[in-house]
Amino acid sequence: FVIHLETSAAFQAILKDAGNKLVVVDFTATWCGPCQRIAPAFAADSSNANVIFLKVDVDDAQDVSSHCGIRSMPTFQFYKNNQKVHEFSGADAAKLKAKVKKP
Repeated sequence: FVIHLETSAAFQAILKDAGNKLVVVDFTATWCGPCQRIAPAFAADSSNANVIFLKVDVDDAQDVSSHCGIRSMPTFQFYKNNQKVHEFSGADAAKLKAKVKKP
């Protein structure tokens, strides 16, 4: 399942609580065409129980997107042990799936 985040405090709490689990964050916007096109792939990947999937609407959670340095959508960030381990921008479903399987 996918957790929708709206506050920086919730984002930090989830990263902290995740421990060594992979956390995948999708920074998106309702008006972003490529974001909407990759949303089904992100949702499909979210069935992996060993990974935590977060979705951040950059308009609803500007503090989170600003804190994470988001400049384009969609941007995917990958965290482990409260540290960012990877990031890429663009609606590349194959790259997303590969990074979820082997971060």
